[in-house]
Amino acid sequence: MSELPTELVPLTPEQHAVVDLARSFAADEIRPRARAVDEADVETPWDLWRRAAEVGITGFMLPEEYGGGGCTDVFTQCLVQEELCVGDLGIGNLLCSNGFFADPVLALGTEEQKRAWLTPLTGPDTPMTSLATTEPGSGSDAASITTAAVRTAGGYLLNGQKAWISNAGEAEQYVVFAKTEPTMRSRGVSAFLLRKDTPGVTFGEPMRKMGQRAIVCREIFFSDAFVPEENRLGDEGQGFVGLMRTFDVSRAVLGAAATGVARAAYVYARDYARTRVQFGKPIIEHQAVAFRLADMRTRIEQARLMTWRAARRLDAGLDATAEAAMAKLTASETAAYCTWAAVQTLGGWGYSREFPVEQWMRDAKLEEIEEGTSDIMRLIISRSL
Repeated sequence: MSELPTELVPLTPEQHAVVDLARSFAADEIRPRARAVDEADVETPWDLWRRAAEVGITGFMLPEEYGGGGCTDVFTQCLVQEELCVGDLGIGNLLCSNGFFADPVLALGTEEQKRAWLTPLTGPDTPMTSLATTEPGSGSDAASITTAAVRTAGGYLLNGQKAWISNAGEAEQYVVFAKTEPTMRSRGVSAFLLRKDTPGVTFGEPMRKMGQRAIVCREIFFSDAFVPEENRLGDEGQGFVGLMRTFDVSRAVLGAAATGVARAAYVYARDYARTRVQFGKPIIEHQAVAFRLADMRTRIEQARLMTWRAARRLDAGLDATAEAAMAKLTASETAAYCTWAAVQTLGGWGYSREFPVEQWMRDAKLEEIEEGTSDIMRLIISRSL
């Protein structure tokens, strides 16, 4: 399980190189820092961010014409995300967060907007970015957001509140989704580019979380925050279309992330079971443990293949909303199971903070919630029946 099973999907030399980079970075840089980052709770690991930027990880998914690594296909992004999240799920998701910001800019932005807002995200001094959608009363139902963007001379005034926004207060650049037509649902949503220092934008205190603590989340408050018209992405009412495309991609990538932490849990539990002796033999020779490990490995393979299928459909320009939902649903629940199973295999030691599996179990839970809960994924899938 240390290598990706690519016998049916041969990789290009470029893909091999970026996957090898992600794997070595996860082993050498991420895993040794993961416990300290978790203990710090509400502190962004800027040292890891800067190191990742130096070697090209934070911008590998951006187009070459804007200075990025050119890995714009979702399949390669999934390969990299899985490797990073074997090191640590929260840190892996953090290091690739600029890709989530870039998706709506690439989908809706003008050439001028792309150069102005994406080019700074490459190189060793790249800033952090953020995507602001969720509100206190609006989670998976993105069409029900109430943050308002009211036309004024030369642009818009934003008023409202966002909640649980990843990198909020840490990021320098934001894509904010707001209603330009409050009486409409999805057709009233527009997208705007915003900088952290915009007057009228303030941030709440860091939110204390169960897991994935590498990613600092805050509320964002907008009080007559002025956004010039040239910072609107696409036409009024196009924001929801861009957001749905972003969700399809992000759900596939998060499927890869969840597969990564599940794989980490499986390998850790398997290696422990090979050396832990009970009743005169290694516990991997006990049927209950062996069958649990077999279930873990099988579910990981299922999750990975479903994630790859969603990614391939997206890269082919095919509709993949249901496939991305299936990938995220399967992979997130696989991560929840595998991290639980790892704790169970280690027994009392698994419950101890001396070992990483208890953290992985906490981290994995978010994958069943973010970018649409498992219930929402099932609803999306049911609509394709």
